[in-house]
Amino acid sequence: MLGLNKAIGSLMLGAGLLLAARAAQAADTYPSKPVHILVPYAAGGAVDVLARTLSQALAKTWGQQPVVDNRPGAGGIVASQALTQAAPDGYTLILVASGHPLNQFIYPSVPYDTFKDFTAISEVASSPLAIVVAKDSPYKTLGDLLAAAKKDPDKLSYGMSGNGTSAHLAGELLKYMSGTKIVAIPYKGGAPALTAVIAGEIPLSINPLAEAIGQLEGGPVRALAVTSAERSKALPNVPTVAESGVPGYDVSVWWGVLGPAKMPPEIVAKLETDLKAALQDPSVLSTLGKIGAAPVGSSAKDFDAYMRAEATKWEPVLKAADIRAQ
Repeated sequence: MLGLNKAIGSLMLGAGLLLAARAAQAADTYPSKPVHILVPYAAGGAVDVLARTLSQALAKTWGQQPVVDNRPGAGGIVASQALTQAAPDGYTLILVASGHPLNQFIYPSVPYDTFKDFTAISEVASSPLAIVVAKDSPYKTLGDLLAAAKKDPDKLSYGMSGNGTSAHLAGELLKYMSGTKIVAIPYKGGAPALTAVIAGEIPLSINPLAEAIGQLEGGPVRALAVTSAERSKALPNVPTVAESGVPGYDVSVWWGVLGPAKMPPEIVAKLETDLKAALQDPSVLSTLGKIGAAPVGSSAKDFDAYMRAEATKWEPVLKAADIRAQ
């Protein structure tokens, strides 16, 4: 019996070494065919533009042009579900936005486990939002605005681009952490919300920097604060929300790459390296600069931890604001 167990152990060890060798060989030749990158939103949006720009940079490294595949629907759930059904060989990936780890709280059910059914690869970029008022607004600082909101609860309102969007979440977290009551007014997009501020219909709006930056540079609106933990290089003179009296506040729109569950570590490591290199490509840096975003290029481990921290941070905020998919 001892001899049999030893033989079985030797066979298992040999099989393990063979699998490891095959995985290493696959990484050495990856990719040997086009990689499909799923985009959970329609063509022309920020996620789509970033995916296509990254694809052009990756093609220089891979000698293979990735295929960008738009699968819009249900806040990204349609594309995410499609990814979970793909082989975990690195030839099907997805570029998700910051709503990915939060859909589990916004939708009645999602057809996958938010963490177990995916392999985190890298956060590629992030961008703050801006809290914007009209140029002639009486609120000169975010502190002024929050003081007014505390004095007259629910008298102020803010515009945002729809229920459950990053702008909506940023506004609800601001209320949650500052102990204020400001009414959320949904618009059909960030641009109509900005127009309403300019027209004097609402006192403020919250917009991703990509939407607002063109109106801020000598335009009809002012930024009271940016929502990221650090000041934006695009608006270096605008303080953060944390600097403005809400310590610990930090909200960014971010984008990252995921694969299906159980991808070989060697493929994940190669993708990490190649994505980090692509983020230094001049065309990618130019695109990020235009939307007020910064490259990240995190490790798979750090990206996984970040998404889990995002879910932990946002769950009580979403429940307190009763934010649900419409």
